[in-house]
Amino acid sequence: MSAASEKTRVLTGITTTGTPHLGNYVGAIKPAIAASQDPSVQSYYFLADLHALIKCQDPRRVQESRLEIAATWLALGLDTDNAIFYRQSDVPEIPELTWMLSCVCAKGLMNRAHAYKAAVAENEAAGNQDPDKGITMGLFGYPVLMAADILMFNANKVPVGRDQIQHIEMARDIAGRFNHLYKGQYFTLPDAVVDERVEVLGGLDGRKMSKSYNNTIPLFVSEKKLLKLVRKIKTNSLEPGEPKDPSSCTLFQIFSAFATADETEAMRTEYANGIGWGEAKNRVFELLNEQLREPRERYQALMEDPAHIEQVLIKGAERARAEAAPLMDRLRQAVGLGRFV
Repeated sequence: MSAASEKTRVLTGITTTGTPHLGNYVGAIKPAIAASQDPSVQSYYFLADLHALIKCQDPRRVQESRLEIAATWLALGLDTDNAIFYRQSDVPEIPELTWMLSCVCAKGLMNRAHAYKAAVAENEAAGNQDPDKGITMGLFGYPVLMAADILMFNANKVPVGRDQIQHIEMARDIAGRFNHLYKGQYFTLPDAVVDERVEVLGGLDGRKMSKSYNNTIPLFVSEKKLLKLVRKIKTNSLEPGEPKDPSSCTLFQIFSAFATADETEAMRTEYANGIGWGEAKNRVFELLNEQLREPRERYQALMEDPAHIEQVLIKGAERARAEAAPLMDRLRQAVGLGRFV
């Protein structure tokens, strides 16, 4: 067994339907980049652009998002020498595997998928006669595509939020079924990794920062726009001089996600001493602007050089396919689709 094959395989996909924001950075990008620099881990990071088509039929938006997300990860220091960074759509073995897995996956399993059940419940609540109104096969079957993403590279661990644990369990079920039917250990059963320490940042309105709520602070907006957005963060009506509770404050949460432990404690003291909201917002802006200045410059340079990003992704796809193609040959043989000679 080679040293590479002994590494723990960790896989993360990023759906290409939006612009990366502070919440994405704290919750997913920052820990993933740290993992990409760990020599004991073989990391797979991919732009989940086939998944994007489920939610978004705006070709321009999907294309822009792919570029923005790739530039973001590279600007923030993703180690593409260690990690394999690729576009899902550049690995044709993934949709082929999706079909193979679809042919062993029980429809009843997909009926229980959270996203599908939520869409049906929404139709029923609206009084629609057809509970499947507006539901595409992409939405219904996307847990199988997600299973193919994971099983294609026999990932050991898949970092996810709690809402995604079900999909990893489905991938395990589908992999186990395939292994059983075709009498071989073709797939590793993946484990979901939920890091309870990963923070979910609040947005401008105090709810979870999400593009669905239109309450995000994009990572690489200009200084002027960043200041404007920070000043829009919702606070209460406490006056300067009145003690404030940091535990229920979005401003403090964002500050502490980017600050050192000493800076966080100093700000906690400021809250106890009644710092004014205007001053607190200035402190948050200054901290964010200082930390994001250099990566913002790298991001802007990358966005102006899409050819460089394209080359990085092509190289990543070549590395991904070097693993995917031999496995697909083995799987085709297993199911009876191998060559005659």
